[in-house]
Amino acid sequence: MLVLDNVNILFYSQPVDMRKSVDTLCVLITETLKKDPLDKTLYLFRNRDGNKIKALYHDTNCFTIWYRRLEKGRYIFQRNLEGQIEMTKEHFHWLLASDKYSRSDAMKPCEISNFY
Repeated sequence: MLVLDNVNILFYSQPVDMRKSVDTLCVLITETLKKDPLDKTLYLFRNRDGNKIKALYHDTNCFTIWYRRLEKGRYIFQRNLEGQIEMTKEHFHWLLASDKYSRSDAMKPCEISNFY
């Protein structure tokens, strides 16, 4: 995943419905996190099962959404975590690699032949 230089990374620790789009994520950022979605911060969200991450970022005149779904394994999150966490780039990269530590078979590449 592309991470820009000099970008703050903020992880919202509560599970979020991954069907949320730019507008509803901006409402969550504004009302729940009390932050400005236009402030050059990369906002990270997770789903309940721990196998999906969505990131929202605003640059100059557009929003960008990154979505990552693991076919096997789960991301590792701290238990009983509430609120938000400011992350370093290193912590963010560790989070993206954390599926490799949750299940031994998650490290094996999987072949996908059917997308339906």
